[in-house]
Amino acid sequence: MEPLLKIGMIGLDTSHVSAFAKLLNDKTQEYHVPGGRIVVAYPGGSPDFELSWSRLPGFRKELEDNYSVSIAASPEEVADQCDAVLLLSVDGRVHLQQLRAIAPFRKPVFVDKPFAVRWEDARDMATLGKEYGFSMMSCSALRYSEALTEALQDEEQGAVIGADYYGPLDIQPTQPGFFWYGIHTAEMLFRTMGTGCHYVKTTTNEDHDQVVGVWADGRVGTIRGNRRGNKTFGGLIHREKNTQFVNTSAFAKPYYASLLERVMAMFASGKPDIEIGETIEIIRFLEAANESRETGMTVRL
Repeated sequence: MEPLLKIGMIGLDTSHVSAFAKLLNDKTQEYHVPGGRIVVAYPGGSPDFELSWSRLPGFRKELEDNYSVSIAASPEEVADQCDAVLLLSVDGRVHLQQLRAIAPFRKPVFVDKPFAVRWEDARDMATLGKEYGFSMMSCSALRYSEALTEALQDEEQGAVIGADYYGPLDIQPTQPGFFWYGIHTAEMLFRTMGTGCHYVKTTTNEDHDQVVGVWADGRVGTIRGNRRGNKTFGGLIHREKNTQFVNTSAFAKPYYASLLERVMAMFASGKPDIEIGETIEIIRFLEAANESRETGMTVRL
């Protein structure tokens, strides 16, 4: 039997803390992900972000009481005591700073969404990974929803010629525009379409936003965000022979379990499932969509 990897957490201010701890540390969970165990964590937290500081004490208590996780005084202490790191801080603004602190330890890192809230930060984070030689990946769990995975495996429908995804789009001032919830639909879109988006145009009103992206080969992909009505995720994949409906609620397996399986595979092999260049393009896509949202203009990536 392979020894369990010692996993460290940085940032205890998101529901992902609880979800990942249950899946890794509790073997009785239906979708238990083997191979590692959360052993140490640094709380972190952002005092100007209510959805950060208000949730941190509860998740910290859950880790200590239910899973006997030790609490570290710094990100560096976490990296020193583990084999791999889940950087989960809910505030994308702090990811570069926290990654910079642990990069010298050269431990593989999963950075929770959003990877960053500025293209420049995303670029600098990628540079850290290359400079120190550690593997790293970042994405939304919606990228690995079972419905999307199954649809993309159906190659009998021919090549993908476009895609349209939708989901809720609440706005949080500290995570500008699309970075808070738009990241989910953007990840689904890029997993479907691949890289190569050249420009975007956003239409916005009080209740909805829609981003139209045009790829270098002429394909068109869209993401729609709803602040009124439908709060579910889903989409359409347009292929040469048919259009497939992606119903993310159709499968019982949680997105988090499917994501965590990919993360643990990276921790074990050192090979991320997503190229860092794609992650950087997604951050730039969201940044450009935000700019178009403010100006009404078409924005090149």
